[in-house]
Amino acid sequence: MLSELFPNVRWEDMWQATYDTLYMTIISTAATFVIGLIVGIVLFLTSPHQIWANKIANFITGSLVNIFRSIPFIVLIILLIPFTKFLLGTIRGVEAALPALIIGAAPFYARMVLIALREIDKGVIEAARSMGAKTSTIIWKVLIPESMPALLSGITVTAVTLVGYTAMAGIIGAGGLGNLAFIDGFQRSRDDVTLMATIIILIIVFIIQFIGDFITTKTDKR
Repeated sequence: MLSELFPNVRWEDMWQATYDTLYMTIISTAATFVIGLIVGIVLFLTSPHQIWANKIANFITGSLVNIFRSIPFIVLIILLIPFTKFLLGTIRGVEAALPALIIGAAPFYARMVLIALREIDKGVIEAARSMGAKTSTIIWKVLIPESMPALLSGITVTAVTLVGYTAMAGIIGAGGLGNLAFIDGFQRSRDDVTLMATIIILIIVFIIQFIGDFITTKTDKR
């Protein structure tokens, strides 16, 4: 049945491309979560009236976040080609896509982290400070737990965005479903290959969204 509907699809290539897309998405999402969380916390703590209040540090960090968040991803990939080649020795393949994916998504998630932290009741933070809690204690015992549902919701949105980024990265030979859809589908006028790659991308997005929403709901104690 599938062979009749998708006569030009080489399934071993499709499953390999699916694996490559999942690999790029999972690794870049994990790295984005860690980096974005750190940068978001720094942005929050260096803002006015916070523990590390520092206008210069906050301005520099915020400016870098805004700059990288504003660059279109396809342009960012091109700009990072020299850096990627220096770092990995190549600009092709799934590994070569990771620097651009992480640098493209981390500032986006950092801004979402900042928004989540700003939603925390100021009284909770002030109470912890008045009891002499260390900064590390406030971060791990107050900021992260109190904002966890929003942090998980944010990383879910970011992961979905990264799936789209991997498809764009495929156009320059990064591998994955985007690369297969472009090289084997579009350039060879094989619409069934492009359609199947699109269907699998949509399935991946739906699964990520479902899992993210489920975990977010479970952690939301409100």
